[in-house]
Amino acid sequence: MELEDGSPADVESLKKELLEEQIKSKELLNRLKYAQADLENYRKRAEKEMAEAGETSLMGLVGRLLVVMDDLSLAVKHAEAIEEGDALGEGFRMVQRNLEGALESVGVERIEALGKHFDPSLHEAVEKVEGAADGDEVVVEELRAGYTSRGKVLRPSLVKVGPAPREKEEEKGE
Repeated sequence: MELEDGSPADVESLKKELLEEQIKSKELLNRLKYAQADLENYRKRAEKEMAEAGETSLMGLVGRLLVVMDDLSLAVKHAEAIEEGDALGEGFRMVQRNLEGALESVGVERIEALGKHFDPSLHEAVEKVEGAADGDEVVVEELRAGYTSRGKVLRPSLVKVGPAPREKEEEKGE
């Protein structure tokens, strides 16, 4: 390839310009890669924040529905105390079952408390019942149901605790 005057200075200046352009090209490519990585990180962060916002909103709604569940439980108990087989009581129980199903469908589970060992991370003791047995404390009455969602306690159970019965030791002594 012949240049205008073919001088070695022109060839050297063109080589220098080519090298500079190659360096610029690599810098631009690196910047593009960083920009793509930043965009991908932003997308992931935005998705995570939206999921967290949805979860927070859902848990707020669940918290309000748990209050409704408490009211339904009281209505069912009251209806059972008034008259068994009452259509109104059966209606309350049906609504309660539907609400329980809806809560379960979004991952909300009732904490089983009655007869279980007292666990302060799941239960909130509001009264201690004295008894003759000296064993571990167990839940002897549940005053308000507690709930968890995905391993997190939404609301602890309000319970009465008392000593665990020592039936096994009494049976050994007989």
